[in-house]
Amino acid sequence: MDQRHAHRKDEHVFIAEKQFNPQSNNGLDQIRILPNNLPEIAIEEVDYSTSIAGKKSDIPFFINAMSGGSPSTTKLNQKLALAAKQTGLAMATGSQSIAVKFPDASTSFQIVRDTMPNGFVIGNLGAGNDLHAAKKAVKMISADALEIHLNAIQEIIMPEGDRNFYWREKIADIVANIDIPVIIKEVGFGISPATLKKLKEMNVRFVDLSGYGGTNFAKIENQRLHTENFDCLNDFGMNIAECLIASKPYANDFSFTASGGIRNALDIVKCLCLGADNVGISGLFLHTVLKEDVTGLVKQIEDLKHQVKSIMTILGCHNISELRKVHTILSKDLLNFKNQIY
Repeated sequence: MDQRHAHRKDEHVFIAEKQFNPQSNNGLDQIRILPNNLPEIAIEEVDYSTSIAGKKSDIPFFINAMSGGSPSTTKLNQKLALAAKQTGLAMATGSQSIAVKFPDASTSFQIVRDTMPNGFVIGNLGAGNDLHAAKKAVKMISADALEIHLNAIQEIIMPEGDRNFYWREKIADIVANIDIPVIIKEVGFGISPATLKKLKEMNVRFVDLSGYGGTNFAKIENQRLHTENFDCLNDFGMNIAECLIASKPYANDFSFTASGGIRNALDIVKCLCLGADNVGISGLFLHTVLKEDVTGLVKQIEDLKHQVKSIMTILGCHNISELRKVHTILSKDLLNFKNQIY
């Protein structure tokens, strides 16, 4: 395993945890849900099953991409996978690019499939990889779906990052020629309507909007820099509330994952109200598993499952389709954003 790359993976986890903020800037606090004072429903009637990458999921949120590529992140991935197995959640690995280049790093990702042999496992690669690399990543973990992440901002700040971003042809090739669903995702800066238009032309069907407000790779890479500094990009991008509003015209073209600074059950419900089919959570779960181990993460996930159903109950919603009809009120800032983005 290349030690420089492994060290970078460890740095990412260390800095992400160091920068974790219980109060995120995901913009969801600018969305209000009006109460239903006569819900006329029992919690046992709530069915929050949905789909992830077109596959049925009993739970509307999952463990999103985080880590892998070093001995310490191998242990971390095993703990996350154990929690996923015990709670029935799907799980995405961190970027497998390192293992495609250095096969001895593959154990760090294979541990996920080994731990949850019957679970829904999502692989992950950077957009600079080609179809051959994508097939290797899928085979490595017997992936049920594959995330391709768009991280130009992170790469341009990262000292060892890419400087050439000719990605469209490679992505289109992977989408057309791989036999599992492909999810195109950002890494915390949000996917714009202009990008969605391009993705539609490339026959992409699944998109993780991954907005600003959670793990901030601009700040992470800036902290790793010892020369040039890109602090000006620390607040760059769209938060997940803005992403969901901006993506409305494409509701019939894509199945959306909402991610980026999700901190509680109400955040999850608001994302589902605004059109997401499912919600990805990374930073919150990373913080919990590092502080409270697998037991603490399992409890947190079970609490979230109960709380999401509870909120749907007080809203009188039997399922996610009914959640989409709940009346939401936007703040002046979000309303202004909506008027300008359209």
